[in-house]
Amino acid sequence: MTPEADTTTTTDFGNAPGVRRMPSPIPARAGIGLRPPHYADVLEAHPGVGFVEVHSENYMGAGGPPLYYLEQIQRDYPLSLHGVALSLGAAEPVDPDHLARLRSLVDRFDPLLVSEHLSWSAIGGVYLNDLLPLPYDEASLALVADNVARTQAALDRTILVENPSVYLRYRHSPIAEPQFLGELAARTGCGVLLDVNNIAVSGFNFGFDGRAYIDALPQGIVGEIHLAGHALNDVGERVIRIDDHGSAVSDEVWSLYEHALRRFGPSPSLVEWDTRLPSLAVLVAEATRADAINATIRHASAA
Repeated sequence: MTPEADTTTTTDFGNAPGVRRMPSPIPARAGIGLRPPHYADVLEAHPGVGFVEVHSENYMGAGGPPLYYLEQIQRDYPLSLHGVALSLGAAEPVDPDHLARLRSLVDRFDPLLVSEHLSWSAIGGVYLNDLLPLPYDEASLALVADNVARTQAALDRTILVENPSVYLRYRHSPIAEPQFLGELAARTGCGVLLDVNNIAVSGFNFGFDGRAYIDALPQGIVGEIHLAGHALNDVGERVIRIDDHGSAVSDEVWSLYEHALRRFGPSPSLVEWDTRLPSLAVLVAEATRADAINATIRHASAA
């Protein structure tokens, strides 16, 4: 399924040394997170979505159904790989074995996008089942930049780094998150995967304005946008939002999404839904709504 020429962007985010810059056509359309319960339905129904995205770590085996189905589905859809275990923010270099497995996966499928999280989840060879926050200071920035540079050199391509959803923050964190991401992109040539649901979650939990967050990000660094649902959870006498990817996109997140598109332009946009998975038709309907907003912004820009 080839995207139309007027709906493409490019993955050239900068000029970091030692990393090949190969502009690739990316559909400025909405895609869906591909999950195993939907494999057969996607192959049968061929929904009209712009691309599919999978979690890289679920496809690092030597064979089996996940790789078989992904090979079939990629014949019809552009592919994005979204990782959860590189641990870019850990106080140690990224795991070379994990990087090697990711490189093999990238070589096998040649995805249009590769992304990871601004977080850490491993230390001393022990992996934790969470995406943990890091302090935003110069030491952390240097450390993450080094890990991003190592990753890009190993993959021979740029990556996108996703803003996190957060439930706690460090007392010493003098650099605001949008500026941290902007400086990371400037130092490494990486792009940003802007998760507007994560902005809504973190903004609610810590009382900041999501639109101001978006406006503080430099233009020209956003390579993809994520949309998802969130839940409310009682913590003592407080109510917090949890980024659970288990419901439809909220009206607030749709509003932030439109604001982001107006600032950064039409972008490939991914609807994530990982828990309480709905039918494929429901997921595609969310992507169709995102496509309609993207098209409105594109036409307004061209007017």
